[in-house]
Amino acid sequence: MSDFKVWKLISLFCLFSLMLGCESKEERTQQTIKYTLQEASREINALGEALEKKQIRNAVLLSEYGNVLSQQNPQFSAIAELVAQDATTQGPLYQNLLTRYRQLKAPEPTMHSDDIITQAMLLKEAATRSLFADALTDPINVLADMSNGTLARVGAISKAAEDAANGQAGVGNQLVGNANYGQWETQSNGTNFWMWYGMYRMFGDLVGGVEYGRWSKHRKYSYYNDYGRKRYTSYSNYKRQTAVEQRTRQSYKSQGKQFTSPYAKTKAGASGLSRSSHTPSSATRSSYSRNSSYAKSNSGSVRNSSSRTSRGVSRGK
Repeated sequence: MSDFKVWKLISLFCLFSLMLGCESKEERTQQTIKYTLQEASREINALGEALEKKQIRNAVLLSEYGNVLSQQNPQFSAIAELVAQDATTQGPLYQNLLTRYRQLKAPEPTMHSDDIITQAMLLKEAATRSLFADALTDPINVLADMSNGTLARVGAISKAAEDAANGQAGVGNQLVGNANYGQWETQSNGTNFWMWYGMYRMFGDLVGGVEYGRWSKHRKYSYYNDYGRKRYTSYSNYKRQTAVEQRTRQSYKSQGKQFTSPYAKTKAGASGLSRSSHTPSSATRSSYSRNSSYAKSNSGSVRNSSSRTSRGVSRGK
């Protein structure tokens, strides 16, 4: 056999081996995606069962706060009932977990495999009881502030203490910037204002107009913005928030003004949150997330749910 034929065979063998190696890596990646989505599905379903059985203390407390505020201040009954929905599987906080799961089952064509895995891991964490209970402190504290001190804040310092330390904050400020309740919209002049989703539009009367640059510099503590944003924001909404921040930064720079990122520093105000909210996310530690846009600065932990039932997500369909 000629040297040319030998080298040709060797080249073909190397190419075939390389193809097998690539296929094997892709198969492993797809298996990881499948596994992490199954884990997220189990955790979401377990959370739904816990909410329905009223086994999450902050969910029970949120429901009670809604009832008390409605009775004491009938003019707030509609908004109190709306906010209290987060104590159920019909609330936006839980429903958005289901939506994100379905989106990851059929991801955007441009979404990298690393991002799918990372998102599934963050989704699983968001559905754990301790973290979901912490996330409920924002709607709880909105109702507490609306009660003028009749109801106590949970997982945060008192409104009086916060006002003394950071300046007075408007009622409902905990939900500003939270993609579960609204989004930033760019006006014709390039500025960005917070727009509540339709059902939460009544918050506009309580909070007033919120411009992104000013909010970014002066925003107050909230669980979502200081601890839970990466877990409780969808892939597309997170990218949208990042784009708004970048546009505002560039606009300020062109005007010679200093821009302060709303997420540059954790605001003081948290009190008694679970250890999970202070522990780095498992998504940060995963080798699959090193190329992910979510790999930086994650917070919180995840517990192993492999012992849970293997049925898939079915709620809300």
